[in-house]
Amino acid sequence: MRILALDLGTSSVRGLVLDADAEVLPGALARRRTGVNTTDHGAGTLDGPGYLAGLVECLDELGAGGHLRGVARVAVCAQWHSVVPLDRRGAPLGPVLTWLDTRAVPPPGAVGPVDADAFHQRTGAWWHRTYWSVRLPWLRERSSVPVARFAGLAEFVLAALLTEAPMSISLASGTGLLDLRTLDWDAEACELAGAGPGELPELAPTSWSGRLRPEYARRWPDLAGARWQPPIGDGAASNIGSACVDGTRAAVTVGTSAAVRLMQAVPAGVPLPPLPERLWRYRVDHGHVVTGAAYSSGGNLFAWADRELRLPSGAELDAALARVPADGGTPTDPRFGGDRPPGLAPAGSGRVGGLSFGTSAVEILAGLMRGLCDQVAEDLTVLESTVDRTVTAVLGGGALAASPWWRRAFGAALAPRTVCWQPDPEIGAAGAALAAVGRLTDAAEPVDIGRTDEPQPPTTPASVRPAYPS
Repeated sequence: MRILALDLGTSSVRGLVLDADAEVLPGALARRRTGVNTTDHGAGTLDGPGYLAGLVECLDELGAGGHLRGVARVAVCAQWHSVVPLDRRGAPLGPVLTWLDTRAVPPPGAVGPVDADAFHQRTGAWWHRTYWSVRLPWLRERSSVPVARFAGLAEFVLAALLTEAPMSISLASGTGLLDLRTLDWDAEACELAGAGPGELPELAPTSWSGRLRPEYARRWPDLAGARWQPPIGDGAASNIGSACVDGTRAAVTVGTSAAVRLMQAVPAGVPLPPLPERLWRYRVDHGHVVTGAAYSSGGNLFAWADRELRLPSGAELDAALARVPADGGTPTDPRFGGDRPPGLAPAGSGRVGGLSFGTSAVEILAGLMRGLCDQVAEDLTVLESTVDRTVTAVLGGGALAASPWWRRAFGAALAPRTVCWQPDPEIGAAGAALAAVGRLTDAAEPVDIGRTDEPQPPTTPASVRPAYPS
């Protein structure tokens, strides 16, 4: 059986065809850049119709290459927190707000939840600009046309392709409006969001699977009979793809952004473990939760440095970084995109310090990378308090696949813990594929970074090196 995995990311949309063991088939990968619009005022948006067009192009490319033959399941992983206002016909009334957008503020005079801690324990979220409880009133106030309803990026694009596209429990948990125990919209959160009947997506039941609309079934006949599984949050998919599916391993993933997460089995209706004040919690599916912390910076730090600092490339950059100690580089604050919840630092909070006339561009890059390592190390200690043990950290994601130095820096920052690496740069797609067939525990085992973390040889062509941003 073949599985088509769609990765609805921030900097790109990807389609991959995998075999039953979640291995990507040779040549069966199509990718389109998405063009995130960012501004100094905190915008972080995507063009919804343009994003859909990119996804369709990916499927056309895979179909033209014969890669869709034999696909029986379609798995989707998608970014959490996105939202787009829609009119009565389902057309977007503006761009899609991504997790990167920091502009939303509560309405004047709003006071938030009655009991902030109880709200946090129920929803895994805060009354914060990242979540729909703050974003929906903010979007409604700025729309010149009445908003009929709201959707996330995944629901918007899938509604165009499928006969129906309800919101999965996993993506609903990322809105901050879901009661994680009852798996229904939380009354207080919906009141804060001002969300009336019919304005939120329908929630997908446990047995839901989707089918292509007739016009798209004709366009991609190999997918006409395929079952589309409920999408899962990209972070949850990365945990599965990293083989971090219980309380013994934490996934440290760096793509465009970064996160550290711990996955646990908590079926619907069962009381949730206590949640520390500084951590969030979302749903993987009806039987599992993922707890952690996220950061607006990741591979986008390298993208900025590469654009602005005239870095060397390829093997020359690897060699220059190798001369910087794993705990070295300039002192930095890597929060260029501001804080993810619960923090409130705005976009533009990044800092680079300790500069001299002898400071090199590579040392600045190393300091940015190390700054993220230190943030993760601090939050991993808090995360370990939820399971009362020291965990193994598993590194993964496209940015870490591209940088031997960054892997070594994480190894130093997270010591004395055991630190491993998941070499597959497509861990999100692999995790979504495994989830689609009910094999959450079957990901490839991570490997020891001490045995595999050698710099790529100078003969490695730049064209086949993984890109830093996902």
